[in-house]
Amino acid sequence: MKVALLGPIAWRTPPLHYGPWELITSLLAEGLTARGVDVTLFATLDSVTKAALDGVSPAGYEESPELDGRVWEALHVSHALSRSGEFDLVHNHLDWLPLAFSQHCAAPMLTTIHGFSGRHILPAYERGNSAYVSISDSDRSPLLSYVGTVHHGIDLSTLPVSVAPDSSDLIIFGRIHPDKGTDLAIEIARRTGRRLVICGIIQDHAFYESRVAPEIDGDRVVYLGSVGPADRGRILGSGAALLHPIRFAEPFGLSVVEAMACGTPVIAYRKGSMPEIVDEGVTGRLVTGLDEAAAAVEGIDAIDRAGCARRARERFSADRMVDDYLAIYRNIVS
Repeated sequence: MKVALLGPIAWRTPPLHYGPWELITSLLAEGLTARGVDVTLFATLDSVTKAALDGVSPAGYEESPELDGRVWEALHVSHALSRSGEFDLVHNHLDWLPLAFSQHCAAPMLTTIHGFSGRHILPAYERGNSAYVSISDSDRSPLLSYVGTVHHGIDLSTLPVSVAPDSSDLIIFGRIHPDKGTDLAIEIARRTGRRLVICGIIQDHAFYESRVAPEIDGDRVVYLGSVGPADRGRILGSGAALLHPIRFAEPFGLSVVEAMACGTPVIAYRKGSMPEIVDEGVTGRLVTGLDEAAAAVEGIDAIDRAGCARRARERFSADRMVDDYLAIYRNIVS
């Protein structure tokens, strides 16, 4: 089977720091290649992969101010679809833009919907000549039909299990934005008398300056910046719990499953995919509001960290993700 993976180009694949769509595309490319699938990864030209690499953008446009994302994404999609007749399947990880040109794709197209950037883009999905995969059952649109749900997988080799955390710290790991509830995590830590470690890119600078930066003192609230793959597992495994007090319907939440795979339980607001991802009482607690979150922190030691890691590793390995996609590929191609 010859498969084209049409990856995003906001960041390098795999990403050096942030880039969840690029990370999943990378894990899939490497996993499929290891299974003997003939994979061509369309990504930035500085990407690193064991698959065949092709593309036009020299680097990720979020990392290179001189690159206009609109221009380079259009060129990227055009180039990949010009080669689509060489493959048995084109697997799109680049949101709606390839769907606008899917009638020109010479092979069956499969699109993983990593999350809708807005309901205004649904016309592209409704008119797209593609099969669809959701990353959680909660993130499905009633206007679309799907061939399956595939929960993301993670590279377990980079996430050591920590059954005895280094500290009683709380951690929040993800982009700094009101949706992610960075300010709510600060309040939960304050109420429970715990130190909070914040990691992630600053996506909303006004929010950061007004609601987050004034609270960072280097003691009780610490900001480590955008943390890359080399330090991700160590940090996620170092605390008593990961906080995920989201204000939106999270489509998945990679840091959530990565923390759980390290043995660190998650305290998450009951929104979006969280009831699918978090096994109540085993890998974390699902809460509604600050009071329940603070109470969950106080009782978090009741969760067995070895059992937390075991369950997460059973459910969210990259190998399982590759198996799921291979089954879908075979159904489409046959």
